[in-house]
Amino acid sequence: MKLEQKICKPCEGGIKPLWGKILQQYSKEVKDWKIINNHQIEKEFKFKDFKTALHFVNEIGRLAEREGHHPDIYLSWGKVKVTLWTHAVDGLSENDFILAKKIDLIKC
Repeated sequence: MKLEQKICKPCEGGIKPLWGKILQQYSKEVKDWKIINNHQIEKEFKFKDFKTALHFVNEIGRLAEREGHHPDIYLSWGKVKVTLWTHAVDGLSENDFILAKKIDLIKC
């Protein structure tokens, strides 16, 4: 099943964060997202102006609420940086890649 077809599952800890080959496999499905210290993924999106960037952030917010998985978002003029990791496992989980893929599909 493709990442964009999956739904984020609640995570309360007790599992290990993704690591090694499995982490690399997931990263291939979300191109342009950078793995940072094997702990989080992030991507910067560029826009023509602040209004469009803000609209994108609001769309991410709606998506995050539906999925129950919430990214860190940095908004500035014409730019949005999104950082994802699963706090309950202090690292990356499948949820991070599901949400990243769905964020990539947002049209603004």
